[in-house]
Amino acid sequence: MTLRRILFGLTVVLAWTGSARAQTPTFARDVAPIFYAKCVECHRPTMFAPMSLVKYDDARPWARSIRNRVSTRTMPPWGADPAHGLFKNDPRLTDKEIATILAWVDGGAPKGDNKDLPKLPEFVDGWTIGKPDAVFEMKEPFAIPASGTIEYQYIRIPTGITEDKWLAAIEIKPEARAHVHHVIAFTVPAGSPISEGGALGPGNIGGVTPNKPGVVFDPGVGRMLNGNSDIVLQMHYTTNGQATTDKTQVGLRFLKEPPMWQQRGGSVIQPRFVIPAGAPAHEVRGSRVLQNDEIITSFTPHMHVRGKDMTYTAKYPDGRTEVLLSVPKYDFNWQITYQLKEAKRMPKGTEIEVVAHFDNSPQNKFNPDPTKDVRWGDQTWEEMMIGFWGTVAERPKQ
Repeated sequence: MTLRRILFGLTVVLAWTGSARAQTPTFARDVAPIFYAKCVECHRPTMFAPMSLVKYDDARPWARSIRNRVSTRTMPPWGADPAHGLFKNDPRLTDKEIATILAWVDGGAPKGDNKDLPKLPEFVDGWTIGKPDAVFEMKEPFAIPASGTIEYQYIRIPTGITEDKWLAAIEIKPEARAHVHHVIAFTVPAGSPISEGGALGPGNIGGVTPNKPGVVFDPGVGRMLNGNSDIVLQMHYTTNGQATTDKTQVGLRFLKEPPMWQQRGGSVIQPRFVIPAGAPAHEVRGSRVLQNDEIITSFTPHMHVRGKDMTYTAKYPDGRTEVLLSVPKYDFNWQITYQLKEAKRMPKGTEIEVVAHFDNSPQNKFNPDPTKDVRWGDQTWEEMMIGFWGTVAERPKQ
C-alpha cells in the first residue's frame, strides 16, 4: 500500500510538472510574435537599439532587463495619456502581452521549438522606411570633439535632381547617434546661400532625433522636394567625452504620381521664459489661433532635459475645449511624434494652447545644474518649448 501511494504521488507530481512546463510560454511560440510586432523595428541588427530581439540567442541574455522594462511599461516607449486621443503608432503592450513576457522570463526563458517561430517581418537593413529610391550623404565627415560647445552646423548636400519630386517617405540617419541632438532637413535652390531660418520654413522636408525611425506618409499624402535644390542639414551635435566623426545620410522614397494631399505642419513656440533655479514644476504656456481650417494629423512635443510634461488643448470658436494630447511624463530621450488614428478637422478661429512644465530641481536626475535660472537656447543644457503638429492640405493644382 505504501509503495502504491508513493508511485501514485510521483505520477501526480510528474503530471503536474509536465503540465506546468507545457504552460510556460516559450520564445518561439509566444514571445517572438510580440517582439516581431512591437519591438524589432528598432531591436534588430543594423538599427539603433542596443540589442537585437530577433533571435532567441540574442534576446535570452537580456531576459531580466526585458522583464524590468516591460513590467514598468518603459518599453516600448510611449508617453501619451490614454485618456486623451487615439494614436495609430501606439506601440504599448497589452496586459496579456506583458503577462506572457513576464511568465516567459520567470519560467526560465525557454526557447521552445523553432517550428513555432512566426515569419520575421520584412525589413531593409539599416532603414525603417523600406528600400530608399535615393540616398544622399554628407560629402565629408564632420569631426566632433570630445568636449566643448558645437554651434549648429548647416551642411549642404547637392541632390542633382532637376525635376520636382513628391516624397512618400524620408529617413534621416545620423552615423554618430550618441552625439546628435537633432537633425532638420530642408531645401534651398541649388548653389544659393543658406538661410538658417529655412529649417522650419516651407522648404522643410523632415527632422529626426536619435531614437526616431523614418517617416512614411499615409497613402495619398506626400511632401514636395523641389527640383534643382540642395538638401541642407541643420545638425545639432553635442559632446559627450568621446571624440568621433559623423556622416549623416538621408534616404528618400518617391511617389509615382502626385498625391491628393500635401504634408505640412504648424507649431506653438514660446521662447520668452525664465525657469527659476530649483523650481520643480515651472509652467510655460503659449497659444496660436488658426487662420484657416486645418486638418491635424500628429503632434510632436519638444523640450530639453528639464521638460516634465506638455498638454495641447483646443479652444473652439463655439466655446468648447478639448485636450488633444497630454504627455504627463515627457522624456527627452524619446521625442515621439504622436500620429492620430483619425485626422482631426480644426475650424478657422480655433485656439491651440500648449502648456508645459519644467523640472529645474535637484530631484531631476537629468538636470545639468539646478542652481541656475534657465532660458531659451539651442544647447541641451538650455531649454525650448515647442508644440509641433502635422497637417495635411489639398495639393495645389498645377
